[in-house]
Amino acid sequence: MSFTELANARLETIGFRSTAPRRAVLRAIESASAPFTVEELLESLPGVGRATVFRTVKLLHELDLLCRVPLEDGSVRYQLSEGEHHHHLVCRRCGQFTEFTDLELDARIQEQARAHGFTLEGHAVELYGVCRSCAAGGL
Repeated sequence: MSFTELANARLETIGFRSTAPRRAVLRAIESASAPFTVEELLESLPGVGRATVFRTVKLLHELDLLCRVPLEDGSVRYQLSEGEHHHHLVCRRCGQFTEFTDLELDARIQEQARAHGFTLEGHAVELYGVCRSCAAGGL
């Protein structure tokens, strides 16, 4: 099943109709070759309303179908999610990001929350550096 089909089915199960503009957003996300901003997505969909694009991206993120990664410069990029709870390695040079899972890190975060009397409801971890491709290419 393609991302577009999966996302459309998930959206319909929570009460969102399959409309032509929403399907266009899903296809544009599926065909994105690199992490994208909502503005870049909007530029690629001139016939789709701004609210539809923002609402669809927000819903897909809430359904864990899209990763939302804040970058050091304050911008936010999105890409298809590879699955369950994870963290990100973000390249400062090319902007690509990679998902990783670390159960020990998650356990330590939970321990810190408990130690401070804090009820943890979620967390995000982004590690910033230089990816292998950029390091090898000397960019």
